[in-house]
Amino acid sequence: MMLAFLALALSVIFLLGALQISLIRPYFRESKTASIKGIASSIQQMLLSSDGGNNEDVENAFQQAVESNACVVIYNARNEAVYSADMLGAGCVFNPAVTTDSEVSFHNALSMRTLVDENQGEYSVQVNNTRTSQEMLVYGVAVHENLADYYMYFNTPLEPADSLITLFSNQYLIYTVVVIFFAVLSAYWFSGRLASPIVTMRKEAARLSGADYDVHFDGGSFSETKELASTLNKAAEELEKTDELRRDLMANVSHDIRTPLTNIRAYAEMVRDISGEDKDKRTKHMNVIIRETEYLNRLVNEMSELSLIQSGNYALQKSNVDISEKLYEIAEMNEPLIKKSGLELIIEGDEHCIIYADDLKIKEVVHNFLTNAIRHSSPGGRIWMRAFEQEEGVIRVEVQDEGDGIAAEDLDKIWDRYQKSSRSFTRNTNSTGLGLSIVKAILDAHHAQYGVISTIGKGSTFWFTFGEYNED
Repeated sequence: MMLAFLALALSVIFLLGALQISLIRPYFRESKTASIKGIASSIQQMLLSSDGGNNEDVENAFQQAVESNACVVIYNARNEAVYSADMLGAGCVFNPAVTTDSEVSFHNALSMRTLVDENQGEYSVQVNNTRTSQEMLVYGVAVHENLADYYMYFNTPLEPADSLITLFSNQYLIYTVVVIFFAVLSAYWFSGRLASPIVTMRKEAARLSGADYDVHFDGGSFSETKELASTLNKAAEELEKTDELRRDLMANVSHDIRTPLTNIRAYAEMVRDISGEDKDKRTKHMNVIIRETEYLNRLVNEMSELSLIQSGNYALQKSNVDISEKLYEIAEMNEPLIKKSGLELIIEGDEHCIIYADDLKIKEVVHNFLTNAIRHSSPGGRIWMRAFEQEEGVIRVEVQDEGDGIAAEDLDKIWDRYQKSSRSFTRNTNSTGLGLSIVKAILDAHHAQYGVISTIGKGSTFWFTFGEYNED
């Protein structure tokens, strides 16, 4: 990482140097040409506003040319020099004693005028002064105003570009050494601060891959590595929970399956060895075997259903469902069990509460809530089922009982059959204990809100809400 930072810094330095060296000459020439054109424009304006230029403004314009290290000469229409200013002396190409590598005679007013006229009133060229061995810029422009014609010519050397390039190259070497030194220091410091937490997190991740959950990821001082460390710490916690859940699952599933298998084998042996000839005993023992196999079948089916829904591969068949009517259907279906348990069922709420849901799965949710309430209620108790509009567009369904209630510390665990709190349970062959886990999976698939309100000894209220439905 340090080498990458250093390589980046060096690349930028060398790129800037190459661009500066390669562009400084054309940039200087363009700048010099623009400056001469600006001076020519100023002198032109002076001529146009002064009836031939006989005032101090023209002298001021010429002073600008002198300050720009240029020589200037102005001819009238008769090719007579009317103004001149020379800062170059023997180096000015307008001097008859000076020669250039160009075929043009720059001290001949007529030939210069011809060049300007042939180039639409403006002419510029770069030539080499053979007397001074300098590269020079010659610029000419025609002025046709105020009943008079003038031709202005400017000459300025371009040799400062070479001096600038040499100066810049020498300074650039010094700058390069200084920048490289600081680039090495900053790259070492920055890469160290960035790489150190990554290296540490890699070591912690290696420990985590070996199922060592006693790890902590420190992201250092950068926000990105802090976020990464926070994500990894959360992932480690979730992996620990998942691994713990897996162990609990194996233990509880083994218990759920081992007990009925043990009973089936024991009663099968009793049929074989003891009650084979005794019809009453044989029938009793066979009923136990049938009951246990039915329990195993329900356990396998419910585990398969739970796995299918949680995997996201189950497609909900949604439609408009009148949940108020479904409460009466579910009550009628469970009427024999309610009477047998000595309970009173009360249905309350609004008529025709419509939700957009999977008909069969929502009935399964309410059925699980109801059978759970029946199972934990004592004879003579009451159970309420309600469906009502909690607020505009929100339907709430509740199943309330006066049963045992649930401890506050267990409220967040009841939706998962295989939590630690589930280890010490009494097996009930009428229930696999997966009902609330299936309810949770179904309601999550519907993106519904749900929960439970419970007090020990006073009962529980299980509820869910749907926030929208299909008007069609």
